[in-house]
Amino acid sequence: MTDTEERLHGRTLGDAGPRVVFVHGLFGQGRNWTTIAKGLSGDHRVTLLDLPNHGHSPWTDRIDYVDMAGLVAAELRAADEPVTLVGHSMGGKVAMQLALRHPELLRALVVVDVAPVEYPVSGGRTDDPDEEASPFAAFIAAMRAVDLDRLETREDADAALRAAVPSTMVRSFLLQSLVRDGVGPDGGWRWRLNLEVLERDLGELRGFPEPPPGARYDGPVLWIAGARSHYVLPGDRARMEELFPSTRLVRVKDAGHWVHSEQPEVFLETVRRFLERVGGRPGR
Repeated sequence: MTDTEERLHGRTLGDAGPRVVFVHGLFGQGRNWTTIAKGLSGDHRVTLLDLPNHGHSPWTDRIDYVDMAGLVAAELRAADEPVTLVGHSMGGKVAMQLALRHPELLRALVVVDVAPVEYPVSGGRTDDPDEEASPFAAFIAAMRAVDLDRLETREDADAALRAAVPSTMVRSFLLQSLVRDGVGPDGGWRWRLNLEVLERDLGELRGFPEPPPGARYDGPVLWIAGARSHYVLPGDRARMEELFPSTRLVRVKDAGHWVHSEQPEVFLETVRRFLERVGGRPGR
């Protein structure tokens, strides 16, 4: 890991109210949650964190869910009260690991379209023969293949990714992490993603480390899944309820894995109602 004195990058919207903290998924950054955060910031203090190897946060020499949960926990300890923690995909696994290891830091937990299980390399979790393999390795390979030294415009990068990333929405999402330092001939392009480590340790991100013996989080948990996504299946429910016994599962129609981007209004209203229900009560 990098020096543990280094803090994760984050920004907070809202001046008063219960605290809510968001952690993003693979290839993301805290800013991905801006629309949702603005919708909550009138009566909540909403913090958007960049996880390690993403956004403005430090890079590390390995990918590890327990380590990431520890870094997020260090940020939560600086808060003046327990928080509601919201995590999507990779960030959802980080949030679950934190809840199981540091439940005193949380008022409640929201997990978005991921389960506490290991995902197969193929990506396939159904009997559907047309289901595509997990695209994340291909996404990384395509980003690493972009010749940053010869890149002139963001549109050129978009074109270079198109074959491996056919979805315009996903390409736009990935390109948020492509930045240019300076202008003119001295300005260079770079990825804010630690692509080398992400590619090497992608297998770790598919997994879910075994929690401490007997660990479970007894606070309120909202699970939000895309109805068109295969990341949360009926067979996952037993493990979810074993570790998180106070779980309510909501499936959002016409949404896949990126629920909050595909159905932002439904997502926001679902989270808002959950926050009203948990109020200021601590999760444990």
